[in-house]
Amino acid sequence: MKIVVFGLTVSSSWGNGHATLWRGLLKALIRRGHDVVFFERDTDYYRHNRDLHALEGGDLVLYPDWEGVAARARRDLAEADVALVTSYCPDAAAAERAVLDAPRATRVFYDLDTPVTLAALDEKRPAYVGPDGFSGYDLVLSYTGGPALDALRARLGARRVAPLYGHVDPAVHRPVPRAARFAADLSYLGTYAADRQAALETLFIAPARARPGSRFLIGGAQYPADFPWMENIFFVQHLPPPDHPAFFCSGRLTLNVTRRAMAAMGWCPSGRLFEAAACGAAILTDDWDGLAAFFEPGAELIVARTTADALAAVDLSDAELGRIGEAARARVLAEHTSEHRAAEFEAAVAAARGGGN
Repeated sequence: MKIVVFGLTVSSSWGNGHATLWRGLLKALIRRGHDVVFFERDTDYYRHNRDLHALEGGDLVLYPDWEGVAARARRDLAEADVALVTSYCPDAAAAERAVLDAPRATRVFYDLDTPVTLAALDEKRPAYVGPDGFSGYDLVLSYTGGPALDALRARLGARRVAPLYGHVDPAVHRPVPRAARFAADLSYLGTYAADRQAALETLFIAPARARPGSRFLIGGAQYPADFPWMENIFFVQHLPPPDHPAFFCSGRLTLNVTRRAMAAMGWCPSGRLFEAAACGAAILTDDWDGLAAFFEPGAELIVARTTADALAAVDLSDAELGRIGEAARARVLAEHTSEHRAAEFEAAVAAARGGGN
């Protein structure tokens, strides 16, 4: 198939969770024989923090504004078998009009931020959701499953919905030798988000306060000056995806914290969860509905609800943490790679094209 995507970014992993996911998914789709074109507005923010400059085997179209790329978009859409618009696409309204006018493409919206989308409907409708919601699309894919799928139908008029969860490219995220600069008793990799701060306080900052002789490490971007740093909390500025494996493999235990809206809705595993698991890291995570559908708590990761839970995990032996990390890696390779999601994408599109369930 020829697949045309209008998205937020694939070229820069700085401060967003979309790019790494798209890289893995598009790589898998290209490997499976599909022709892929990704349209990305060339914004200053991502241009100055770009860590991918070409889409191997595909076509990355960086454009300054919609007017400058509209003709090219129409040409690609005229040949497209599948055309997608995504959440947070900066030109979603114009892209949607072009996609809905495509002569033969299966028209898809992929919401990688479904809990945020649904929560915002009660306040200010997101710019990527038009006045007719998602009713014009043949298929709506959601990064979030469970009750969110019903809400997309009921609140945004989606006619057909299917989950397309996070995933990992095991060629990028894999076990690697430890790096001294990433050594930690507990690490956390993530962009700063105010709605994660309460959980981070409970599961990371309070444990650091209780274990002054232990080393705690944060990697990420956009952390404010008033973040409650301590002498035993170390910081590494934003890490590009090639550095993630060393980060995950160098600590005894790594923390996953889910955005508040995503945790509240459930069935929304973060990309970091799969990345850390693919590296064989022992994972400590907050709890949310649906978690057990992806990993077995206690065997493949450790669930923490309190500071005491987090401290108990930090105090586990290296051997026990190693067993948990190995089990998580086996599970992600069996069920949660980008190749698995590419096959699920193909199946969802085939069902939409054929009218089946």
